[in-house]
Amino acid sequence: MTTLRRRRLLQSALAAAVLGASGLASRPARAGGVLQAALSGGSAADSWDPRRPRGVFMVAASQGAVFDTLTEVAADGTLKGELATGWEASPDARRWTVTLRDGVSFHNGRRLTAEDVLASLALHRDPASPAHALVSGIEEMRAISPRDLRFTLRSGNADFPYLLADPHLVILPADDMAEAMARGIGTGLYRVERFDPGRRFIGTRVTEHWKDGSAGWFDRVDFLALADPEARLRALAEGRVDAADALPPAALATLDSDPRLRLIRQTGNLQYGFAADPGLDSADLRLALKHAMDRPRLVAEVLGGYGQPGRDTPIGPANPYFSGATPPAHDPDRARFYLRRAGLEGIPLPVSAAEAAFPGAAQAVDLLGETLPLRPASPGDPALRALISPGRATEDWSLSMAPAACAPCDASRARFDTLLQTARAEFDSARRAELYAELQMMGASSGGLILPMAADHLQGLSRRLATPATQGALWQMDDARMAERWWIA
Repeated sequence: MTTLRRRRLLQSALAAAVLGASGLASRPARAGGVLQAALSGGSAADSWDPRRPRGVFMVAASQGAVFDTLTEVAADGTLKGELATGWEASPDARRWTVTLRDGVSFHNGRRLTAEDVLASLALHRDPASPAHALVSGIEEMRAISPRDLRFTLRSGNADFPYLLADPHLVILPADDMAEAMARGIGTGLYRVERFDPGRRFIGTRVTEHWKDGSAGWFDRVDFLALADPEARLRALAEGRVDAADALPPAALATLDSDPRLRLIRQTGNLQYGFAADPGLDSADLRLALKHAMDRPRLVAEVLGGYGQPGRDTPIGPANPYFSGATPPAHDPDRARFYLRRAGLEGIPLPVSAAEAAFPGAAQAVDLLGETLPLRPASPGDPALRALISPGRATEDWSLSMAPAACAPCDASRARFDTLLQTARAEFDSARRAELYAELQMMGASSGGLILPMAADHLQGLSRRLATPATQGALWQMDDARMAERWWIA
């Protein structure tokens, strides 16, 4: 998303308080065929319950195939309607009216109404939901007609329509929510034919869908969940799948030498790093970790050079207000100084860093261990944990998903919270840039997310697949929407 495009959207909202959405794209070359993909992020705990954490496998199967959200972040970063056709804001961005698309049906034949949206969003009042931070900002939501909803927020949020595109905020039928979560009943382009949690999803194309002629070109989609990047590469190289995500840097030699395959490399907001659990976390430990990170070396050795140094904030280079705030420089002596000040001198830090956390997590721990003493964490103990920060389309969305980890843990926390709330409600683009620049500076200097690596998306595709010229980079695989955006060449 370019800053100009985002500014135009926000300035239009300020002038007219109306954001429209068309939601249609030009027709690709042809329909038909089967898409087979090997995807990361599967888990035996996967389900159609949108309150569960989701990796790429479930995002692609859920939001990318079986269900729809109210809005959709297009491949170029602009916002368009999915189940919503338009949205109107009050001047303070606190009250929003959302209009639903007419004639949309669930896979069980029932028509979509405003009550379905209310029930689906209410699921995320559950504090355990990954989308709780997004929905908790809604003070009141109600239907004002079968196709219109009124949202009153606790404070103004100029990006509210973007938040409604979160992969967890899919819409289910209100009158049979439990059945919908058990069987996967949505309004999406593909109906569930088979679902093995953490292993496989097969979907068949719905007939007479409202997206006909604009999306959903495959007759069938077949997704395999493969946790091992090398296994995904082998499946692609052997022709068992047409596409694979999150490939290891070593995959480039294989892809370059095989005329049947091609590489898609994208810069998004994907970052790898660490955060300390409560009970271990402290301001001095954060500074020790920041100074211990040799960011260029981590990018070179863990990412194979396919990325750039991270900035310790979930706001990434694909966000329009990315400022490039710089964390403290690599300095092993200062890292050990702050470790002593934290009362941890000579005490190995407990680390939880399974390779599934992110590709190369074990290697990153080994490099960190050259500066700070580390040990494997015991079950249940506070630890330094390896993590992925996938980033989001807007700055507030990124920060709101983990506000405690992003913020300082000292007296400046109050200012961080005030800045975040002020930026959230601000329509003026220049002012927003100033506010988000300061928030990023605070995260880089004293925030609890230690993100030393911003990783490129490395995806391999068979040349039998065709893709649009512009692909989304919020998630792997065209924002995990390849089932509806790609086609057979």
